[in-house]
Amino acid sequence: MATTTVTFRVTGMHCGSCSLLIDDVLEDLPGVHSTRTSTKQGLSVVELDLTRSSTAEVIAAIADTGYQAEHAG
Repeated sequence: MATTTVTFRVTGMHCGSCSLLIDDVLEDLPGVHSTRTSTKQGLSVVELDLTRSSTAEVIAAIADTGYQAEHAG
C-alpha cells in the first residue's frame, strides 16, 4: 500500500470550522490516511492511497461540502 501526498487549493473557506469540516469529510474516504486543511493558506494536504481513492474523488468530496477545490500540483 503506497501513499502519496497531494495538495489541493481550496476556495470559499472563511474560518477554522470550514477546514475542520473538510478534514472530517476527507477522513471518511477510503485510502485517506491523513488530511491537513488550512483556511489561512487555502490548502488541503492529503496523504492518499491512490489505489483506493482518486484525486477526483477528493475534489468531489470537498465540493460536496460547499467549497471549490483543484489539484495544486
